[in-house]
Amino acid sequence: MDSTMTRKKSEKGGIGETIRTVAYAVLIAIVLRTFAFEPFSIPSGSMLPTLLVGDYLFVSKYSYGYSRYSLPWGLPVIEGRVLDSEPERGDVAVFKLPTDNATDYIKRIVGLPGDRIQMIGGVLNINGQPVQRERVGETVIPGVGGFPVRVTEYVETLPNGRSHRIWERGTDMPFDNTRVYEVPAGHFFAMGDNRDSSQDSRSGQVGFVPYENLIGRAEVVFFSHDGSARFWEVWRWPTSIRFGRVLDRIE
Repeated sequence: MDSTMTRKKSEKGGIGETIRTVAYAVLIAIVLRTFAFEPFSIPSGSMLPTLLVGDYLFVSKYSYGYSRYSLPWGLPVIEGRVLDSEPERGDVAVFKLPTDNATDYIKRIVGLPGDRIQMIGGVLNINGQPVQRERVGETVIPGVGGFPVRVTEYVETLPNGRSHRIWERGTDMPFDNTRVYEVPAGHFFAMGDNRDSSQDSRSGQVGFVPYENLIGRAEVVFFSHDGSARFWEVWRWPTSIRFGRVLDRIE
């Protein structure tokens, strides 16, 4: 009798310990995701050639401080930003789409509060000065319907000296020639590196990015695959993983 009761207590204790362990693990994961790093995946080619479809990356939540959008479900607990630090020109940032405050977008910050941004012939102009860029080559990529599209690759250097690669399909594509965008106080101007295949601050669907909407800075690719293997096709995983991109820092 005593041994039976002892065994039942032990089983209950074991179940309780398991529940507590799982609860602690979930709590730790939530805290880390909220205040340290959050994983994101790349679903589109708007940041090519910097980020590829199928890249998984960590975003540092502490880089710009915290707002309501740092919290799960965007809980309106934080007003404005706390422990804040403004992004630098050239940062690759994740933010909530300003037009719905719900969809996650990832783009490069090219305009700071007070800047005048304009595209002229496909060249980014900041405060009336064309940004330096150097042509490094051409490549052919699949376009709409699988038809090949030729893009020109440049290394663009922003006024603060930070450089990154961009793709251009031409000089007269939509948003290659724009009005002057005057970035309001407390807002930023964000663009995709795949300049002619990106919905960004040049478009009314995105617009200027409020400081509050910033979630964090993209830091490192921790996993990448080319989509050639389905989840259950374990035997094809090794050939679908882009091992050369794993742990790549995002510049």
